[in-house]
Amino acid sequence: MNQEARDKKQESRETDQWIIETKNLSRTYRLGDTEVHALRGVDVRIASGEFVALMGASGSGKSTLLHLLGCLDTPTDGVYRLESEDVSRLSHRARADVRNRRIGFIFQSFNLLGRASALDNAMLPLLYRGRVKGAAQQAMEALARVGLAARASHRPREMSGGEQQRVAIARALVADPAIVLADEPTGNLDSRTGEEIMQLLSALHAEGRTIVMVTHDDHVASYAGRILRMKDGRLES
Repeated sequence: MNQEARDKKQESRETDQWIIETKNLSRTYRLGDTEVHALRGVDVRIASGEFVALMGASGSGKSTLLHLLGCLDTPTDGVYRLESEDVSRLSHRARADVRNRRIGFIFQSFNLLGRASALDNAMLPLLYRGRVKGAAQQAMEALARVGLAARASHRPREMSGGEQQRVAIARALVADPAIVLADEPTGNLDSRTGEEIMQLLSALHAEGRTIVMVTHDDHVASYAGRILRMKDGRLES
């Protein structure tokens, strides 16, 4: 085996260690004649089972990075590997498939369907796959996991903020994703309810879930095993 082949084999072995790996990840937006450099050459590696918090001031790039990791957007430059697969330049349809099958999302504003029950909301990722058989049972198991089996028939307007966020967590988990991305998961909750949600996320992490969370709250970030701080589109050393 020549040196080039050995180097490629070594690189492949190192890549397999990371569930998330980015190299020189950048995102530039154009507003009229102005270019906004939201992300500037970010290199990050996250191992399977890690709980990582992204912190930084407004405009630091943390939400842009989370959106790129969630395949909600594509980078202007750089590489993003998810479970060793380069997903940087996938088509819109292919990115949607990756999101549905491999990524669970938890949003600050819950993003639940107002007219749907908790059970129907939790089932959505499975229905988007075209998977109907067994979906209700799987969604009910996810709701039970977050302590909401008794509220399965209730609609969001009939539930507290904390309960709505638990439904969102059940929805994120129902398809058994590779990673869970949480964008300010306690941002719309009071401190007591926020604490309950963080304890739930900690329990999920203890089970081996990989979680990447954006937060501005130092206390919330303290639940993570590692904190990455961002400034001006870059990771601070």
